[in-house]
Amino acid sequence: MTGAGDPCTTGRAGDVLLRAHAVSRRFGGVLAVDAVSLELHRGAVHAVIGTNGAGKSTLLNVLAGDLPATSGRVELHGRDVTGWSQPRRARAGLGRIYQRTSIYPVFSVLENCRLAAQARWQRPWDWWSDASTCPHSAGAARDAAARAGLAGVLDRTAGTLSHGQRRQLEIAMCLAGAPSVLLLDEPLAGMGAEETERLLELLHELKHGHAIALVEHDMDAVFRVADRITVMVNGGVLACGTPAEVRAHAGVRSAYLGTQDEEEAA
Repeated sequence: MTGAGDPCTTGRAGDVLLRAHAVSRRFGGVLAVDAVSLELHRGAVHAVIGTNGAGKSTLLNVLAGDLPATSGRVELHGRDVTGWSQPRRARAGLGRIYQRTSIYPVFSVLENCRLAAQARWQRPWDWWSDASTCPHSAGAARDAAARAGLAGVLDRTAGTLSHGQRRQLEIAMCLAGAPSVLLLDEPLAGMGAEETERLLELLHELKHGHAIALVEHDMDAVFRVADRITVMVNGGVLACGTPAEVRAHAGVRSAYLGTQDEEEAA
């Protein structure tokens, strides 16, 4: 187990796709993220858990480039991207989905995915052509939708999808940009048991080609799908390790899992 501020590592340096070094984010007098370090490895789901206000979503915002770090460093594929904007990081291989659904409800599933792919395969010199005719973005859109389990609903209007399918669509839109790193903020929120099961299967499939950071409150799901877990408290890292190590950590049980353990023992 690592202590506060230390990298949560697995010892496999060759497949680290994203690394945060003592990243902090301050809002005035509030230290929302306090010297957090972690590594995201290809082939692994790294969950970030903690109570509301622990700094989980703020950490993802800093990693994605939505918020600048107050201090520390972010590396993507070994390159220092701390000063890069969110669009530049996205083009370099970083994908993100947010807590709130961010699809285009009046467009079809395929068109949503194509628009996302178009951001990567831009053709500013080809201003006279219809963007929808680009074979690269169209092919990437279909492939992404199929990987996310939406091949059968390509022509459906996105606004008519179920909640679970909308979250699948967001992941498909993310995949359409050909990312190597996925930052997922509460993708299971509001899902029923069947939808949760389907999305967990998707995450298991996706991790083989990606490094995934997962912020999630569903502890049953986290301990099923995560390979590594970072536990945040008050902006800092309380513990980091395998699910078994985190579950057995006395500080985590007291600060975060204690109520659940007491209920199970009752």
